[in-house]
Amino acid sequence: MKRIQKGLLFAGVLSVVALSINAVQDPGTDENFEKKQLNDYNIYALPMPEKLDFAGEALPLNDPDVYERMDRELLVNTYWQSNALLLFKRANKYFPVIEPILKKHGIPDDFKYLAVIESGLTNAVSPAGARGFWQIMKGTGRDFGLEINDNVDERYNLIKATEVACEYLKKSKAQLGTWTEAAAAYNAGNRGITSRLEKQDVDEYYDLLLGEETGRYVFRIVALKEIMNNPLKYGFNFRDKDLYNLVPSYTVDVDTAVADFASFAKGFDINYKILKIHNPWLREPFLNNSSRKLYKIEIPNKGFYKK
Repeated sequence: MKRIQKGLLFAGVLSVVALSINAVQDPGTDENFEKKQLNDYNIYALPMPEKLDFAGEALPLNDPDVYERMDRELLVNTYWQSNALLLFKRANKYFPVIEPILKKHGIPDDFKYLAVIESGLTNAVSPAGARGFWQIMKGTGRDFGLEINDNVDERYNLIKATEVACEYLKKSKAQLGTWTEAAAAYNAGNRGITSRLEKQDVDEYYDLLLGEETGRYVFRIVALKEIMNNPLKYGFNFRDKDLYNLVPSYTVDVDTAVADFASFAKGFDINYKILKIHNPWLREPFLNNSSRKLYKIEIPNKGFYKK
């Protein structure tokens, strides 16, 4: 039994060494990148970082429960490789849109990873009816001024939805006191977090006994932050050209009804599909607009899509 334990310990040390070596190797040129693709595939235990924080608020990693929960999320999100690689690719495209809006509202930059875990940086639809990158419910969106109907749903407008998320988070922070609890409240609601803190007579998120989803929520955010900020450390190898980029575009003001967006799109030398890719908040192939509201419709610059 002792011999087996020693063997396992030695293998574990070798695994950590191998992981460390892999972490410092930069893919560099395309030739090196292709060589790395031929390496044997191995699974390693991940060393826990000495310090982790969310929005400058430290995780109490000396707490065994917190340590194990954090370890779980690092493992799950590191070894779901296809999903993680897609997140790296999409982040390069969408973080430049999200980051300045967070900054404008005084929201810590770490909250961009909340959008990552909410939707995978896609216009996701939840079984409960939440929509878009920030998974905003219909009532919440309307409370914060979004237009939501069969014709137009601004929860799918990344800029406007990010503005709403910022306003919601600021209210949560003012009510709950910390950014960590504000993040948890994005999942469970302000009242949900407040009532649990009171009933369990504790002061912070990490001391709460919570259900599966909310209990993992902040840990998932921190895990994605750690992994996405240290790709080589966690074994992710990619080049700039592997990442997605926003297609440059401009906006067109429309304050009338549009009878047929397919015809409208042709006027800008694009098709209906491309128009909808850039304006997912337009939910039908026409725009009623009986109130003559001013809408800004995004049109891609010429030359980025093949005809």
